[in-house]
Order: sequence, then C-alpha cells, then structure tokens
Amino acid sequence: MSPITTSIIISSLATGTIITASSYHWLMAWIGLEINTLAITPLISKKHHPRSTEASTKYFLTQAAASALILFSSTINAKYTGTWDITQLTTPQSTILLTMALAMKLGLAPTHFWLPEVLQGSSLSTALIIITWQKLAPITLLYMTTNTLPTTMILVMGTLSTLVGGWGGLNQTQLRKLMAFSSIAHLGWIFTISSMLTNIMLLNLTIYIIMTTTMFSSLILLNLKTIKDTTTLSTTSPALTTIITLTLLSLGGLPPLSGFIPKWLILEELTNQSLLTISLLMAMSALLSLFFYLRLTYTTTLTLAPNTTTSTHKWRFTQQTKTTPIFTTAPLSLLLLPTTPLLT
Repeated sequence: MSPITTSIIISSLATGTIITASSYHWLMAWIGLEINTLAITPLISKKHHPRSTEASTKYFLTQAAASALILFSSTINAKYTGTWDITQLTTPQSTILLTMALAMKLGLAPTHFWLPEVLQGSSLSTALIIITWQKLAPITLLYMTTNTLPTTMILVMGTLSTLVGGWGGLNQTQLRKLMAFSSIAHLGWIFTISSMLTNIMLLNLTIYIIMTTTMFSSLILLNLKTIKDTTTLSTTSPALTTIITLTLLSLGGLPPLSGFIPKWLILEELTNQSLLTISLLMAMSALLSLFFYLRLTYTTTLTLAPNTTTSTHKWRFTQQTKTTPIFTTAPLSLLLLPTTPLLT
C-alpha cells in the first residue's frame, strides 16, 4: 500500500471518529461511524490473503449491521419524539436497539463472535487499531446516551462480556485471539460502569488503551504470533521480556500495577450500589483472565526453547531496535497506581 493511500486511510479513520464524537445529530454520528468502517476495511484486507479477506468481510458486515441498528433506533425515536438529538433518546424500543448496536460495535457478548476472527485475520498493527481507536466512536455515543439506556441490560451484558472474555481466552494459542478475548473482558468492565460513573469509565478506557498499545507494540516489534514464539524472548530481548511480563500482569489487574486501578474503583462502586452478585461474578472472571495472562507470563520468562547448540542466544538475521512507542507507553501502563487520587 502506497504512503499516500495509507495517509488518506489513517486521516479518514481520525475524521470518522472526530465527526461521531463532535456530533449532536444522529445522522452525523452515523456518517462518522460509516467513514470509520470504510476506512479500516482496506487496512484489514491489504495482505491479499484469503483469511484477511474473510476478516475484512466479517468486519464490514458486522459494523454495517450495527450502524443500521443505530440509524433504525434513532429513526424510531424521531418518529415518537420529533427530535434527532443524540441526548434525547427516550423511547424504550430505541434505547434497547441502541444498546445492542453499541455492544455489536464494541464486540461485547453475546455479539462478540466477530472480534477474535477479525483480529486473527489482520496484521498486528491493524489489530491494534481495531481494539483501541475503533472503540472510541461507539464509547462516545455510549457516554452521551448512558443516562437513557436500560441499566439492567447494560449490567447483564457487561458481566457476560467479562465472563466470556475470561473463558474464551483459556484455550487460545494465538496471541491475537488471546488479546481479542482480553479486549472483550476489559470492555465488559467499561460497559458495566458506564451506567453509574462515567469518569471511571473514561479512566478505565484510557488505561486499557495504554496497556493494549504497550502490549501490541511489543508484539509488533518482536513479530510474535503464537504463545510458542514467546519461549525464546528471555534470551533474545531481556528488556522487552520484562516489559511484556509486567504489562501482562497489569492487564490482569494485579495490585502494584496500573491495571489494578479501574478494577478496584469499579468493584468499589458496584459494592456501594449493593450489586454484590455482579461484583462477585466480575471479580471471579478477572481470575479467569489472570490465568491466561500468567500462562503467557510463564512461557515468556520461565521457559527456554529446545536448544541443540551450546549457545543460549537465538540466531537472527537482523536485530530490530525501534522501541520508542514501548518505552513511552510502558511507564504509564505500569506505574499509575500512586496517582489514583489525582486520576479520580
């Protein structure tokens, strides 16, 4: 893909998100979402491989269906209330349809089936865009309409997403699918708290994007595709091995790291709202996610690939040294816990 084409596509991605985030009319929000979808589709299919073509088709059909649902819900609301204002969504049918559409856009359970397959068929850099930047526009709509959406439906779908994200990642050997289920679980936490405290939702989203960017930057730099590829990291890239290990533990939500902040605050708020069953289920689902993060940590740091030579170093043609994105995002994904009072 030529640099001009790539720059046009990236600009379209940014433009679509900005249009959706800054609009008050449902039609403009829909236009922004469609620009987003049309811009990311060629990025997914640029490898000209049957799997990437399949992934781009799945992504396009799913996102087009979700956008149509959003337009349908806003049309129903306009029919009964006479307004196209995003913040004036009051019809029950419209709120239910919009909740389902946003869940489909974000990849939340039970409409999550497209996300692992699309990420597996994409390149690592495109997968990073899909599970970070492409979530901003739907979450903006969620932020603007959360006061009118059905709270029970949000809580059920958020809790189900955390459980599915934990269970689904247990038997994965492909890192992109594993990160897809990790994304489903994290977005379940974001979706659940959106009906109570939007500032914690935005904090959770920010920390999730930082941690995911750090993890995917490491995967892109070392060209890691499966869990088996991580067994030689301790000899080839000791510094990146440490960063990947700590980032995985942060994604799991262990206390000394940044990933503990949103889980702590969300569980505290759920407990304050007397939602003890949901908080218990989400805490248990965090243990499921932590299991496959720890399994990946184990293969990264505590195993050594079978070696027939006396050398402990893996032979490579070239050594890549572009580590700037990792070292700029890694401190934020690991060391934000002391600043929790300032962040909230």
